[in-house]
Amino acid sequence: MQHLFPAQYSTLSAAALKDYLIDTYQLDRSTTCRLLIRNVSDTYILENLSRKYIFKIYRDAHRKRNEIEAEVELLNILSANGNSVSYPIRDVEGKQIQQFNAIEGLRNGILFSFAEGKVVLDLEDRHLVQLGHDMAKLHQSTSSINLNNPRPVFNFETTLFEPLKDLEVHFSEMKEEYEYLKRISEKVVEKFKEFDTSTFSYGYCHYDFFPKNFHFDEQGKITFFDFDFAGKGYLINDLMSFLNHYFFHQLNNLISKEQAEKDFDTFLNAYQKVRPLTADELKAIPYLGITFHIFFLKFFYDNYDDWSNVFLTPRYTKHRVALIKKWEDMYCNF
Repeated sequence: MQHLFPAQYSTLSAAALKDYLIDTYQLDRSTTCRLLIRNVSDTYILENLSRKYIFKIYRDAHRKRNEIEAEVELLNILSANGNSVSYPIRDVEGKQIQQFNAIEGLRNGILFSFAEGKVVLDLEDRHLVQLGHDMAKLHQSTSSINLNNPRPVFNFETTLFEPLKDLEVHFSEMKEEYEYLKRISEKVVEKFKEFDTSTFSYGYCHYDFFPKNFHFDEQGKITFFDFDFAGKGYLINDLMSFLNHYFFHQLNNLISKEQAEKDFDTFLNAYQKVRPLTADELKAIPYLGITFHIFFLKFFYDNYDDWSNVFLTPRYTKHRVALIKKWEDMYCNF
């Protein structure tokens, strides 16, 4: 008997998934299924004449079963609280997580409701006001719950110290860049000593609030999705990740510095009409951007085996460090 050779990252057949999901969720028999994204997790879109769905397959190397259960729990609570999110759908047996015996081992998947609408990259005032209100309402929910299963924690240990320790080997021939990351990390820690962090709102952050992760429908309603990185930390992390949208928009010459500042202020003012921020929280937002970029350098390093053709080549690494320097120049005052 011939045995299958082990694999570390397989792609499940869209055709086989279609048949499985139609039966498991009693979907319309005309439903189609195709792979959309092969990345942090694999994302498939299912469509029939009346409805769309998103099916996401997680990689065990990235998300363990209990972390996925926590994501499901979080989305169930947010949906029950009236937050507009893409939520997990139950199958005919009431389950919200499916498990597949793939070549590399067990993989877990979730069928999500489809976020109606589309991504809007060039956000107008009406979009920014709605986003500010809805993100603040989301934080009203995420600041008052404690999930039964673990999610990542975003603090200096996980976003600065651990990444720098793990990345040191990778930077063996980029010592200048590594020394810069160490210095800037120390500056961030020192800067935070100026803030009264005891007054900072704390809870579950989305941690990836780029426009690619929320849709506006024709009536202007927002639906948030892709909570794959959701974890505990200062809630201003979400405002910081949204500020990154304007950071990259400026670098790509898609918006002026003045317009970017005006737009982000419009968003901040709308947010604070629902959830006021302390003066120190507002001041701290830019410095968390340093932790965000260093955290994702480690993420790329951890997943190097799967993405080595794209991420964390020496050229890419130097590019990411240069981005952190640009962020420092644009937003930080050490």
